[in-house]
Amino acid sequence: MTVNAALFTFASPTDLILEIPANIQNQAYLHSQSFSHPSSGYQAYLNQLCLNVVLAWLQTDFAPQAKVSPNINALASLWELVNGTAIVSDGIRFILVPSEAMDLSELRVQQEWVDISSLAGDYYLAVQVEPDEAYVRVWGYCSYEQLKNQGSYDASDRTYSLDALDIISDINVLTLTLELCPQQSTQTIPQLPTLPQEQAQNLISRLANPEIITPRLAIPFQLWGALIEHGGWRQSLYQRRLGLPEQWSVIEWLQSGVSQLAENIGWGSLMQLSVGGARSVEETQPQTILSRQLAIAGQTYELRILPQNQGESTVWRFELRNAAVGAAIPGGFKLRLLTEDLQTFPNNEDIAITAVEQLFVEVGLESGEGIVWEIEPKSENYDREILRF
Repeated sequence: MTVNAALFTFASPTDLILEIPANIQNQAYLHSQSFSHPSSGYQAYLNQLCLNVVLAWLQTDFAPQAKVSPNINALASLWELVNGTAIVSDGIRFILVPSEAMDLSELRVQQEWVDISSLAGDYYLAVQVEPDEAYVRVWGYCSYEQLKNQGSYDASDRTYSLDALDIISDINVLTLTLELCPQQSTQTIPQLPTLPQEQAQNLISRLANPEIITPRLAIPFQLWGALIEHGGWRQSLYQRRLGLPEQWSVIEWLQSGVSQLAENIGWGSLMQLSVGGARSVEETQPQTILSRQLAIAGQTYELRILPQNQGESTVWRFELRNAAVGAAIPGGFKLRLLTEDLQTFPNNEDIAITAVEQLFVEVGLESGEGIVWEIEPKSENYDREILRF
């Protein structure tokens, strides 16, 4: 709900002031309990209030397709580590930057949202959050180019800051800009180097200590950025900081059921008859397979993981099918498997040259080995995950 800015004597007439409903505050408080430290929990609380209220306004007023990026289930692992939330609409990325500060002399944005290519935005919205008074105040915005080229970088807390005088205070200008120039900006951000797996695991073990209150400042940015840009490593760090057991073990999923965190993003299990080696109907055995539905290019597809017993070893089969009965996978689609640190290996992908019934890749894995799956075109809400075998 929009509030009349004129009712707030401290506010500029161009400020956008939005009410925080009581149920949103209650939900945000409950969600804030699932973090390693009160400071990260409170950071998540402010971000949740900011996101729920501003996203509702965006969807209602001028961007009905706006949604969280990469997906809602990735937010906890992000808010444990950084302040801010990305929203995407028609290819435009908005970064919401909440703050409780009463001093609105500048906008401060953490470096992750500027110098990590997959996180950086096209526009940054400055949002003051006032939980006690139950409102948020969107007091201005800037473009990526403004923040990067006109802003100042502070190495002590790894933030970019832009003076309020350089920020566009009238949010209506943003809506007009998007109507007249809907294309996203064309900034080029250098890719961070990929971390070797052993180094990533060592960093996760070190930063998993919840007594390290601000892990983002504990190691050089090049290492930190590469670590959290990998969704699987970021999730692992978040879970380790909370003291949670392994949540992405395929073996555990098959034996005891899919973990709650995996269920939240769509993984599930189902049974099908296995006839491999059977000589009669009586010898067929039900087989548990893992399945996840994916939205790709406006259609629904299903990614499956099936264990294939070959003597004393197990080969894992990854399959991609169209979820509609009788429908095919279009030409140009790719199913690709990568090592945990995103390296290729022989026969790691299947490509549909023309329309096909399915794509599949089979791989033998050592105990404890991790695998990352990718599909082109990319599925909606995709965030890398490490499946442990």
